[in-house]
Amino acid sequence: MKVYSYSQRIVSTLLPEWSNQDAVLLSWPHEESDWKYMLEEVRSCFEKLALAILSRERLLLVCPNVEELPPSLTPYLGKGLCVVEMPTNDTWARDFGPLSLSDERGRMSLVDFGFNAWGMKFAACHDNMICRRLASIPFLWEDNVSMSTKLNFFLEGGAIETDGRRHILTTASCLFEPNRNPQMRAEEIAAEVAKSLGAEKLFVLEYGALEGDDTDGHIDTLARFCDEKTIAYVAPPDEADSHYADLSKMQEELSGLLPYGYRLIPLPMAEPIYDRGGCRLPATYANFLIMNDAVLYPTYASERDREAEATLRLCFPGKELIGVDCRALIRQHGSLHCVTMQFPVGLLRQDLPAVVKAL
Repeated sequence: MKVYSYSQRIVSTLLPEWSNQDAVLLSWPHEESDWKYMLEEVRSCFEKLALAILSRERLLLVCPNVEELPPSLTPYLGKGLCVVEMPTNDTWARDFGPLSLSDERGRMSLVDFGFNAWGMKFAACHDNMICRRLASIPFLWEDNVSMSTKLNFFLEGGAIETDGRRHILTTASCLFEPNRNPQMRAEEIAAEVAKSLGAEKLFVLEYGALEGDDTDGHIDTLARFCDEKTIAYVAPPDEADSHYADLSKMQEELSGLLPYGYRLIPLPMAEPIYDRGGCRLPATYANFLIMNDAVLYPTYASERDREAEATLRLCFPGKELIGVDCRALIRQHGSLHCVTMQFPVGLLRQDLPAVVKAL
């Protein structure tokens, strides 16, 4: 593990996921996306996820056409659900969505980094515009909220984790992947992340590769801050599993964080799931979403789901744990956290419209 330390004037800092939340962002799957071959199945998953969110918080939902939403969501329109019609490529809101920051006086801001679909692997012409299209709708946002754009620097939300104390956890394989910011050296990339997100330290893991992961090693499938002192991480499976060696090395790296006052809680590795071609998919239990009074976590119709729930209870005492079947999502190499992005309190207006069309 490489540790980058910075001494700089910090204006605003990336907020941790457990900050008091107001809403969650989702992007609805449609037939022009990669979900076309299994649209009904994945829409059922999104419907259940949307309802789980709406029973607890507001939901900002982007989609090409509001008429594509299921009848179960209609009663929530204007009553917790705000639909913003705009073109989209895909559904991975964690990676193209805005990141939320706050300064010492509590003034909120958003930052929009460039999104090139994990190093130009897929089309992203619409998804790279979503933040700016949302920002262009003034009656969505509180008056004092600003959004800065850093479109020449490519960074996904799933690539970073913060403890809320100006420490960021990430992976070298993703952060320094050459198709994201090829003009910059690793030290320059790390410094830009720290400057943009108000970090004093970056902890950069060298290990943790998962089969089937097309993000080049997003941290949100490997190790997650649960609070400012707790890290839940994917533990090494048994030695027969192909992930054993790499995850063992990652576990050793994470142990290097113990002197910083963290406690480490190992999550079970999900049972292997394969696509139709026999290739393994990157299913883990680390891809959970923290909400105000609940944690939504992925399940895979496996005996290990219960073990994962029991472990997460150690990480989140007092929070309700809600499992969401994510077998549909994992077929496109993502899971629950990957399709969501939280909005802390203080960003969105309270009187959101039912439906609005973005420019």
